[in-house]
Amino acid sequence: MASCAEPSEPSAPLPAGVPPLEDFEVLDGVEDAEGEEEEEEEEEEEDDLSELPPLEDMGQPPVEEAEQPGALAREFLAAMEPEPAPAPAPEEWLDILGNGLLRKKTLVPGPPGSSRPVKGQVVTVHLQTSLENGTRVQEEPELVFTLGDCDVIQALDLSVPLMDVGETAMVTADSKYCYGPQGRSPYIPPHAALCLEVTLKTAVDGPDLEMLTGQERVALANRKRECGNAHYQRADFVLAANSYDLAIKAITSSAKVDMTFEEEAQLLQLKVKCLNNLAASQLKLDHYRAALRSCSLVLEHQPDNIKALFRKGKVGHTRVPGQVTQPRSDATPFPLQVLAQQGEYSEAIPILRAALKLEPSNKTIHAELSKLVKKHAAQRSTETALYRKMLGNPSRLPAKCPGKGAWSIPWKWLFGATAVALGGVALSVVIAARN
Repeated sequence: MASCAEPSEPSAPLPAGVPPLEDFEVLDGVEDAEGEEEEEEEEEEEDDLSELPPLEDMGQPPVEEAEQPGALAREFLAAMEPEPAPAPAPEEWLDILGNGLLRKKTLVPGPPGSSRPVKGQVVTVHLQTSLENGTRVQEEPELVFTLGDCDVIQALDLSVPLMDVGETAMVTADSKYCYGPQGRSPYIPPHAALCLEVTLKTAVDGPDLEMLTGQERVALANRKRECGNAHYQRADFVLAANSYDLAIKAITSSAKVDMTFEEEAQLLQLKVKCLNNLAASQLKLDHYRAALRSCSLVLEHQPDNIKALFRKGKVGHTRVPGQVTQPRSDATPFPLQVLAQQGEYSEAIPILRAALKLEPSNKTIHAELSKLVKKHAAQRSTETALYRKMLGNPSRLPAKCPGKGAWSIPWKWLFGATAVALGGVALSVVIAARN
């Protein structure tokens, strides 16, 4: 049986340099092997996409970024760190003095970065004053005062330094830090505790006293004097004396600005008023030496000032500092109680007599002068008795003859001296005659 495969005829030789043609006859298994190799290469090429750039706008999910080294360590340390404690809530009320009588509560805080005023600055506040029952009794949209100068009630002077500029606060104050037992007629009754709603608007530095003009000095000193008068009417004599001192300081401080003669005269009159008021406050406080200095300063400018003469006469016969006083009524203008004397009646009586010459109809000076004369006489009798005790027992002293006057002893001495003189003259005549 003939074979199906016929033997191939020998082909012609190929030219030199030409590679022989591949046999196109497909052998069994060769085609499948080659196909598998090609498919494996294609799969490898499809799987190896690391060197290709990322695709854009293909709608595929983004490729996750590689985790940075140390991220797990940082997360672990962060988890181990304790959480910070929450900041404590601010107290609702601030007890300013620690006694519960003056408290402050912030209603609207000031803007960030705002500062607090300091003593000596001029502040402007919006003040609303109410009683404890909520009745509003006063409102001042633009209250201007110098911080720390006692221009206002103590409740404001102590609470405003604890506020920021732009802050609104509620202040509750006992009557002792407001208007005290006198109150402020007709709105504020005596012994009234107050609620103050304060808004601190501005705080600027106080004026330079050396650069003030004459009229500015007069205005400033008048404001301080009026503040002192308000304190004096409330029987707060310490604050009154402080305000009068500040007024005198504003008047007497050195000036770099020229003033007219009228302005200087006006300042001098204002200084005399402040010194007189200061002396009255010092007498109320039993500061007699300070009151005497204030009266003397007034008399240096106005020797005929009735008030200064009267007060200086009063000071001349008041008690020694440190002596216990008896309680007196606030209605009396000066201390009138019987006390140990200073021994200055010889100076006080002429002063009161000079004041009486200026105002002969002044009944107060008349009464004080007569009282002073009586006390002077009583003091002299007391001193005489003291001298007798120092010299010996007064009971052993010879009693005076009732029929003889006070000039009996001097006449005896005069008669004896005359007799001695006449005897000496006669003796000298006899001796001369013998010679």
